[in-house]
Amino acid sequence: MGKGQELYKKAKNLIPGGTMLLSKRPEMFLPDQWPAYFSKAKGCKVWDLDGKEYIDVCIMGIGTNSLGYGNEEVDEAVMQTVKSGNMSTFSCPEEVYLAEKLVELHPWADMVRLARSGGEANAIAIRIARAASGKDKVAICGYHGWHDWYLSANLGDEQNLAGHLLPGLDPAGVPQALKGTVLPFNYNNFQELLDLVNNHDIGVIKMEVVRNMGPEDNFLHKVRQLATERNIVLIFDECTSGFRQTFGGLHKMYGVEPDMAMFGKALGNGYAITAIIGRREVMEAAQKTFISSTFWTERIGPSAAVATLKVMERIKSWDTITETGNKIKIQWQQLAEKHDISITQWGLPALAGFSFNSPNNLAYKTFITQEMLGKGYLVGNSIYVCTEHTPEVLAGYYHELDNLFTYIREFEDGRDVMPLLKGPLCHGGFKRLN
Repeated sequence: MGKGQELYKKAKNLIPGGTMLLSKRPEMFLPDQWPAYFSKAKGCKVWDLDGKEYIDVCIMGIGTNSLGYGNEEVDEAVMQTVKSGNMSTFSCPEEVYLAEKLVELHPWADMVRLARSGGEANAIAIRIARAASGKDKVAICGYHGWHDWYLSANLGDEQNLAGHLLPGLDPAGVPQALKGTVLPFNYNNFQELLDLVNNHDIGVIKMEVVRNMGPEDNFLHKVRQLATERNIVLIFDECTSGFRQTFGGLHKMYGVEPDMAMFGKALGNGYAITAIIGRREVMEAAQKTFISSTFWTERIGPSAAVATLKVMERIKSWDTITETGNKIKIQWQQLAEKHDISITQWGLPALAGFSFNSPNNLAYKTFITQEMLGKGYLVGNSIYVCTEHTPEVLAGYYHELDNLFTYIREFEDGRDVMPLLKGPLCHGGFKRLN
C-alpha cells in the first residue's frame, strides 16, 4: 500500500465519502489500489505521493485542464495576481474584462455573473430564471450538480435522474416540499418535453446541449421554438461542453441561442471560475433576488480565465482537442474490431468514452485500469482530451491497450477475469462508503 492509499484510509475517517468530489473517489477507478493523491502535475503527467510518474489518459482534473496541467502562461497570470493581491475592499477589474470577453464571444448575451463552481453556477442560473419567469417548475435534461433544486427530481422516484449521468442519487436531506418542482425529460425526446410543458406550469427548461449523443430531428431548434412560444426561459448548461469544440459554447455549432448559458471546468484551466451569461431581460432579474458570495470576488479565478481564453484563442485549442479526440475514438474502434470485441462509444470528441457491450463491463474496466496503472498510465474508459495529448504520448497508450484487448477477447471466450483482479470492482455510480 503506497502513501496515497494510506492517506486515503485516514481520509475516510475524517471526510464523509473520503473525498470532496465523488468523481475522484478511488473506488470509481480502482478500489484499494488507486494512488488517490498527487504531489505534482504538469502537461498530461501526474506524480503520486511516492514520486511515481503517470501519464494521465483519464479525466484530466475532471475536464478542467484542456490546456494541460500547469500551463505556463495561465500560471504566470495567476502568480502575478498573487503578488499583486487576491482580495481587497475593491472588486477586481478582471471580472469586467472576463464578462466583456464572454459577451463578445456570445453576441446574443448581454450580461454575466461569475461564481467558482459548476454547482453554484447551476443554482444561480435557476434562481435567476425562476425570478425572471415568475414560475417554480423546471424541466431538466442532463446533469446539473448537487443542489436541492436538482436532486428534488428524485423525490418520490429515485430513478428519475438515473439516465442523467449518475444513477443511485438519494435525495436524502432534500425537503419533501420540493417534490414535483423539477421534472426530467430525455434527450432527443421532444414529445416528452412537450407533454411536460402541456401538463405543468413550466417556467424554465434547463439542459445540456449534448452529453453522450448529438441532437436528432432538429431537437435543439424545436426546444428553442417551444420555449419562445410558451415564454419559458431556456438555459444551456455548458459547464462541461464549453470551449471543447468551439471557442465558447457548443450551442454555437448548432446555431441555437438560449436565454442563459453557463461555463465552467475548462474556462480557468484548473483554477476555480464559472460564468453565467444571459439576455439582459432575464439576467436583470438577479437584482430582484439575493445572489451574493464573498469569494466570488476573489481575483485568481477571473485572472486565470482571462489568460486561458487568450491562450485558447491563439492556439485554437478546441480544434486540437477535437481532432485528437476523434483520432482516439477511431483507434478504440479499430482495436475493438481487431480483437472482435463489441464496444459502444459516447461523448464529444474531446470528452470521449466507451463501454464494453458485456455484462462484465465493470470488471473489464477495472482490469484495464489496474493493468495500465502498472504500466504508468491513469486510464478508465473515458478521456478528457487536452492539448498535451500528443501523438507520441498516445502511441504508448494504444500499444498497451492493444495488449489488454487480447485479454478482453479471452474473457469473452470464457476465461474468468475475476482471478486476475487484485481488488474489488470499480463503482459504476453513486454508492455510500462504509
